[in-house]
Amino acid sequence: MANKRIKIKEILEKGEIGTRVIVKGWVRTFRSNRFIHLNDGSTINNLQAVIDFEKYDEREIRRITTGACLAISGKISESLGKGQRVELLVDSFEILGDSNPDEYPLQPKKHSMEFLRSIAHLRPRTNTFGAVLRIRHALAYAIHKYFNDKGFFYLHTPIITGSDCEGAGEMFRVTTFNLEKVPRNKNGGIDYARDFFGKETNLTVSGQLEGELGAMALSEIYTFGPTFRAENSNTPRHLAEFWMIEPEMAFYDINDNMDLAEEFLQYIVQYALDHCRDDLDFLTKMYDKDLLGSLEFVVKNKFERITYTQGMEILQNSGKKFDFPVHWGSDLQTEHERYLVETHFKRPVIIVDYPKEIKAFYMKQNADGKTVAAMDVLFPRIGEIIGGSQREEDHDKLLNRIKELKLNVNDFWWYLDTRRFGTAPHAGFGLGFERMVQFVTGMANIRDVIPFPRTPKNAEF
Repeated sequence: MANKRIKIKEILEKGEIGTRVIVKGWVRTFRSNRFIHLNDGSTINNLQAVIDFEKYDEREIRRITTGACLAISGKISESLGKGQRVELLVDSFEILGDSNPDEYPLQPKKHSMEFLRSIAHLRPRTNTFGAVLRIRHALAYAIHKYFNDKGFFYLHTPIITGSDCEGAGEMFRVTTFNLEKVPRNKNGGIDYARDFFGKETNLTVSGQLEGELGAMALSEIYTFGPTFRAENSNTPRHLAEFWMIEPEMAFYDINDNMDLAEEFLQYIVQYALDHCRDDLDFLTKMYDKDLLGSLEFVVKNKFERITYTQGMEILQNSGKKFDFPVHWGSDLQTEHERYLVETHFKRPVIIVDYPKEIKAFYMKQNADGKTVAAMDVLFPRIGEIIGGSQREEDHDKLLNRIKELKLNVNDFWWYLDTRRFGTAPHAGFGLGFERMVQFVTGMANIRDVIPFPRTPKNAEF
């Protein structure tokens, strides 16, 4: 049998009747010793291959089981069944890889998400995770295309860093020390000067600070890479390893930042609607009947823009009893964000000008002395999808803020230098990629939108 194959997606969409082709893929089901449903991952839809089992050795037919990998040569024919344009009449087949039906864990039945996470090496073969991973790819491509077409430069920021961007301290330590014989200094502390990098280092929680350095030379950059947070959380919203998209733009103020965030989000959601319709239709049918409506909600509505103070007034006057208290100075919770989006404004919302006490040190301080030029973009179902700000470009204000928060000034000498040598107004934001994939796919748990989730007590595969 020849090796060249045609993808199932191509056959289903534009395969010509009467054409002879070779397909390769995995058996989803084999019914009545006659109908092989084959999938190669290129589409959520299976190709039905019709085989006359009487022409073949019975021992070979018995090897066609769920999960087995096959190469099939045959002729494209008009399908007599419903829901499919064509099928494949089998001329010959070859078993590329057997699958023991008594041991193969993915049987043609509904499996729980918890069970599928325990076999993450096989779950991409299911309809659900095939759809999620194809959509994840499409969103990643759309992000790169959007920024490239706007003239942004893709900047690779370090994964290993000596700074804590958010100042939260929930970072994974990077060391080459023998943990049973950690060297100590004369004060009894760990002697990091003897470690590989000669200082304390961690896995990054954000590429933002380094991204700002790139923006101060290239004007407009974006990062798209893995980030890590050692937060001991087992909620459906948290991962220890996740991906972040972080654009940083010189000569942007907070309004330019909001404009970019709105355009960017609508672009990538529309891209998914335009290029992932079969997968989205499947996920809508199986998991969230309102999924397509939520995506259309984002692309068809102009985002509402309000200040944090206005948002607090709306929540306080809503008459609704929230689980978390609402008062000026408190952080917004998901229930507050969803109320503003889904009930009050009925459109995506951008909130600006947060109290500086609840925001990071690098955000530009407003003239009122109480707030900073921070922004959060709120979506239906998920709440905050983007967080960003205009960055503080004034050296003295930034230095004082670092000291106020009792951060180590020496860790930020290079960051402060950009305010000493040709400082400029600039802004940026961060989008958690898994949060975005979760929104677009309708998955309830963030662990189900990344191939191999990393969470507390879980680093399998």
